[in-house]
Amino acid sequence: MEEALLLNQTLVTHFHLKDLSVNQKVLMSVFVIFLIFYVLTLIRNIIIVITIIYDHQLHTPMYFFLSNLSFIDICHSTVTVPKMPVDTWSEEKLISFDACVTQMFFLHFFACTVFVLTVMAYDRYEAICKPLQYMTVMNWKVCVLLDVALWSGGTIHSIALTSLTIKLPYCGPDEIDNFFCDVPQVNKLASTDTHITEILIVSSSGLISMVCFVVLVVSYTVILVSLRQQISEGRRKALSTCTAHLTVVTLFLGHCIFIYSHPSTSLPEGKVVSVFFTAVTPLLNPIIYTLRNEDMKNALNKLIGKKEGKGEK
Repeated sequence: MEEALLLNQTLVTHFHLKDLSVNQKVLMSVFVIFLIFYVLTLIRNIIIVITIIYDHQLHTPMYFFLSNLSFIDICHSTVTVPKMPVDTWSEEKLISFDACVTQMFFLHFFACTVFVLTVMAYDRYEAICKPLQYMTVMNWKVCVLLDVALWSGGTIHSIALTSLTIKLPYCGPDEIDNFFCDVPQVNKLASTDTHITEILIVSSSGLISMVCFVVLVVSYTVILVSLRQQISEGRRKALSTCTAHLTVVTLFLGHCIFIYSHPSTSLPEGKVVSVFFTAVTPLLNPIIYTLRNEDMKNALNKLIGKKEGKGEK
């Protein structure tokens, strides 16, 4: 009977997105900030990718996966951030059902950052704790296989969550409580019981994020303990790298655990966390990885110097 009633109702073809504020002055400030953040995110991450490709000294497993992370940051921010400034000037702030599904798919597809960070932790563990075996264990064949595995993991994860969402009927409310489409917010609008779907979301996103976070913290704890036996210069360099990695891990996985461990609950802090996740973290990642990384600094200086030299000629 309930299914028959749902079929007789008009299916939702568009969703309304919410603003971050009802104050127009605040919205204008948000527009400018988001635009600046997005442009800087593109520039900084593209520079990292180009630098790693250009400098042969950076053709190592760690920088190979760092270039993957930078590419993901570019794509991840592009999925959500550009639409937000555009919606600032729109009264209705509409997004079609198909566009919403597409946004959710790529949002979670590029959330394979969690797998990249796990692989980077494994790479640092092998490099610092087993330096003599490092080049044997982390050869290019292994790196490519790990790369394929992490992208495959992102694809499977995204297909699973998106499939769960699009199978639900949407006949009633059409206002998404965020400035972009995400699985928890869209599921709340379904015209049926979503309890099982919410459990699956927690299992897929929340649990994976929490387990990866614990694994990563334990891995870096083991690494930091082993660094006590290293000589001062090697220890300083390795400690700097691990600190950068841990900072990125905390920023990214902190959001995932916060949002996806309770998908049915909408908290006021959720939007702030979402802004940080979509706009701030992709901008901070290149800064964190290059600020105290001498190899990246030297490679950037060489790249800039080379371009200046060509310009003078």
